[in-house]
Amino acid sequence: MESPTKNETFNNHDMELTGKIIAVMPAQSGVSQRTGNTWMTQQYVLEVPGMYPKRMVFEVFGEDKIRKFNVQQGMEATVSFEIDAHEYNGRWFNEVRAWDVRPAGQQQPTAQSVASNL
Repeated sequence: MESPTKNETFNNHDMELTGKIIAVMPAQSGVSQRTGNTWMTQQYVLEVPGMYPKRMVFEVFGEDKIRKFNVQQGMEATVSFEIDAHEYNGRWFNEVRAWDVRPAGQQQPTAQSVASNL
């Protein structure tokens, strides 16, 4: 098995990229037909610098995370995310869901530091 690259962290399913937030889409919300609970999601575009800059659309799911991450257009951010795909009407779609967004250069909290702050 290859060792993780600088943009891959934690395990084979979680990845991390650092770049600039170049677009913030309007939040979308609704009510789950299955559970009756309300939900909220918001999409953002991250541009990763380089000779040929790359862009990635990612989403943050949950009003609590949207408020906590407070993603703003123009901010330099490190996005920790997972990628999955789902099928709809015979077509497949990728989903890039962020589970952590923090200002670039800020360390991700470790389990030990989180526990010590409780």
